[in-house]
Amino acid sequence: MSRPAKNRPLNPRRIGVIAGHTFTQLVRMKIFYFLGIFAVIILASNLFNIQGLGRPDLEGIDVLRMIRGTSLGTMTLFSVVIGVVATALLLPKDVEDRTLYTILAKPVPRLDYLLGKLAGVMLLIFVSLVVMDLLMTGVLSLRTNMVIGEQAPRIANLSQTERDAFLAEIRAQGATWSLHGATLAVFFRAAVISSMALLLSTVSTSTLFTTITSFVIFFIGNFQADAREFFLSSGDGITLPARLLGLGVAVIFPDFQQFNVIDAVIEGQTLLGMDLVALGGIALFYVVLHSFVSWLVFAGKEF
Repeated sequence: MSRPAKNRPLNPRRIGVIAGHTFTQLVRMKIFYFLGIFAVIILASNLFNIQGLGRPDLEGIDVLRMIRGTSLGTMTLFSVVIGVVATALLLPKDVEDRTLYTILAKPVPRLDYLLGKLAGVMLLIFVSLVVMDLLMTGVLSLRTNMVIGEQAPRIANLSQTERDAFLAEIRAQGATWSLHGATLAVFFRAAVISSMALLLSTVSTSTLFTTITSFVIFFIGNFQADAREFFLSSGDGITLPARLLGLGVAVIFPDFQQFNVIDAVIEGQTLLGMDLVALGGIALFYVVLHSFVSWLVFAGKEF
């Protein structure tokens, strides 16, 4: 007999309900309040230049660069920690509370359950990053106007062309679309590490194992491009098995350096839309791959 339509996997409504419940469940956990408050304090402190108190040499554009760097760095740290810890907690907590047994007995397809859980974590990260991005934009807008005011005496004797170029350089370090694109790249990276943590949580029900292993993979992923380049640098001396091994490592351990566009944006470079599309495609590939393997592992477990 064929499965009833309402019980078939990949039901958007069912996945949405699980995602909404997961989002609410995570918001209620006090640990994420502390992480969120910490991130907001770090971002807001830039308004008063607290981050630069030990750097009296910072002024003008350098202040704006410092704010951009601190803000994006805080977002990266927050999103990675949330992506790993939140995902590592979900499955063990549902097993402990016996919520998992109730959900699967309805019956809810295991694929929908996993996708709903992952979507809930990603929704939390996305909403948090949007709030942080808005706060960063507000702080940068205020500080940009302050810097322009401070530089007024300096540009008073410049020609109109030189003055416009100088002001354009200052505004390029303020709130720009490239800066918002960098925030989106931070989200893409967090989505990949969250899906990896989901895969690990289906292999082991230990929250500690999932958390530590996820951070190790994240660390390896940030250096695998350099290691691969060094390993393959001899060119013709690399055998086919070695090349296949390198390809396997690249698939298993995502290259997180690809998402590291922060430094370029901080320096004022423009982040093209096609670059974001490419990063989104890479993130989608890994999220789908990790989710599929997670489903294969989870489907074989007895609950």
